[in-house]
Amino acid sequence: MKEETKSGVVETPLMKQYFSIKAKYPEALLLFRVGDFYETFGEDAIKASAILGIVLTRRANGSATYVELAGFPHHSLDTYLPRLVRAGLRVAICDQLEDPKLTKKIVKRGVTELVSPGVSYNDKILDHKKNNFLASLHFNGRSIGIAFIDISTGEFLVAQGNESYIEKLLQNFNPNEIIYSKSFKKDFNEKYGTRFYNFTIDEWVFQEDYANETLLKHFGTVSLKGFGIHEMPDAIIAAGAALYYVSDTRQEQLKHISGISRIEEDLYVWLDKFTIRNLELIDSSHENAVALIDVIDHTLTPMGSRLLKRWLLLPLKDKIVIEERQHAVGYFLDHPEFSGITGNYLKQVGDLERLISKVALGKISPREVQQLRRSLEMVSSIRESCLNADNTAIRMIADQLNTCQLIKDRIEKELHPEAPVMVNKGGVINNGVSEELDDLRNISLNGKDYLLKLQQRETEKTGISSLKVGFNNVFGYFLEVTHTHKDKVPAEWTRKQTLTNAERYITEELKIYEEKILGAEEKILSLETRLFNELVQAILEYIQPIQLNATLIAKIDCLLSFADAAQKNNYVRPRISEGKIIDIRSGRHPVIEKQLPQGEKFISNDIYLDPDSQQILMITGPNMSGKSAILRQTALITLLAQTGSFVPAVSAEIGIVDKIFTRVGASDNISSGESTFMVEMNETASILHNISDRSLILLDEIGRGTSTYDGISIAWAIAEYLH
Repeated sequence: MKEETKSGVVETPLMKQYFSIKAKYPEALLLFRVGDFYETFGEDAIKASAILGIVLTRRANGSATYVELAGFPHHSLDTYLPRLVRAGLRVAICDQLEDPKLTKKIVKRGVTELVSPGVSYNDKILDHKKNNFLASLHFNGRSIGIAFIDISTGEFLVAQGNESYIEKLLQNFNPNEIIYSKSFKKDFNEKYGTRFYNFTIDEWVFQEDYANETLLKHFGTVSLKGFGIHEMPDAIIAAGAALYYVSDTRQEQLKHISGISRIEEDLYVWLDKFTIRNLELIDSSHENAVALIDVIDHTLTPMGSRLLKRWLLLPLKDKIVIEERQHAVGYFLDHPEFSGITGNYLKQVGDLERLISKVALGKISPREVQQLRRSLEMVSSIRESCLNADNTAIRMIADQLNTCQLIKDRIEKELHPEAPVMVNKGGVINNGVSEELDDLRNISLNGKDYLLKLQQRETEKTGISSLKVGFNNVFGYFLEVTHTHKDKVPAEWTRKQTLTNAERYITEELKIYEEKILGAEEKILSLETRLFNELVQAILEYIQPIQLNATLIAKIDCLLSFADAAQKNNYVRPRISEGKIIDIRSGRHPVIEKQLPQGEKFISNDIYLDPDSQQILMITGPNMSGKSAILRQTALITLLAQTGSFVPAVSAEIGIVDKIFTRVGASDNISSGESTFMVEMNETASILHNISDRSLILLDEIGRGTSTYDGISIAWAIAEYLH
């Protein structure tokens, strides 16, 4: 049966269904499930074949028309999907929503998942050491609202502020995708160019009423006051749009996004985007260069690794919190045996955040549920171990850990210890959980034994020595009796077939057993699937305690990582003060000292700054004498100290700084029509407009992009202004 389109071209029902679904997701590449394959058609097929290297063919689409076609087996989705997403595509996965055997019409299909660079939970796409943030921007004149959401971990963060603050946050959180309203496409391109993968959505999504309603409905609250974001209208709009975008195909499955937090600007040291880049905290623009994170990160869990990046990019300004972290790091350093035990437990904790997110999304496998149980076992061990520590900070974290004993016991009781990756492989549920399942397994495994016993029993009962149990496709199971013994057949047996030398009968018991044995495999699969889904539903109740566990385990991991770095690299505990003095004795550059050839020592340096006697240091010397190194090392030591880490020095006193600015090295921005000198002056102007008396400012060869006298004049004027 074919239907005619407006253009007079006849379309097959399958293609008609395809085009109706594709119309809802015009921007996405549609993977359309047909039998055992995912197919792409038309433009999508041309793109997919080029990216994936699969064969492009053509199929008939009704009379006299052809459509391009490229496909791959459905079980290869995990291989091909990451490649499509990494190529910067949004991918809509359209599955068969009913069993083809149970319908005579065309199979019902629908999009079950929409994957984009910023919205994914697929392990092959995600990097377990990094968050996969989607950012949503709402432009409102001078103020911009921003929201970051990671559906693979359940984190949801918001902020609002001016352009430079938002740019700094984008640099910090480095989202894999940004969404914004179609009406701001020009503004976005002017500000951010092609730095981020981005996608525009309809303007109506960015309305305050709609955003409020979306968030309240999702969190099930009557106001947003409890989250502390009720007076941040731009952030609320950005958050509403982010939630709308990620819930496009999974409205019911976002229970793990159970809260929303504001990024509190006042709590953290301001690091502008140039400083983050210049200090090479997380990555470097130079090939094969080592960043600070590579030296400091000794974390043992994926959650710890992700949190440590955030700690480095958001150093603290609160002396009490910094010292709490320091006390914990010191305790780990002073108790190597305790540190060793804790580290051993941490190594065995899986990615709790992403595992519990998969539970909420309904995408967790039996093997991952076992991994979740083992992780919870380790959480119990860590809790027990840390509660005995003679350190308040560590004990406070341990006290909040939830052992989730009931669900842990239930998983252990119900799930097979060697559970497979997929439910349909069987052997998911333990014996003793369901009587019906045990019976079916018994039948499936011991069917022949049962029939043999039945044959023996009936032979003894009737005295028919030639009795045998047989099977054929027409009658199923039967009892065969030769004509010689036909008179011994009991009255309750029903005759089914007469042969030349025998009669075939069935009994009630044989009929019941036949139903059981023939449907056993199918019933086992359906029963195991149901029991597994019930178990996953029960785990859903534990989303919040398990997410809290993940956060607390990440904290312990980061503190232990600081201790490990301190022990391996010979760091000391800095003294944090409310004053404005920076006094570093024999300080070393944490990254450079690790890159030196074997046996070569780093030449350490002292730095002393205070407002009364030495507010500004002017360092001169030939090229390659270490001027830039001492500038960067001062910033890195200060920054490490304010994250709660120990620092590479013999001793250090750090008066808390509120902002760190660096202007290091030349970088032309020719694509925007700016020379090196112009870039330098813009960055310097930004510093001079934003400093306070607690800021640490590091300027390297300022004014070198112009003539000598002009350069010296600029440097002189800046130094006077700073003083």
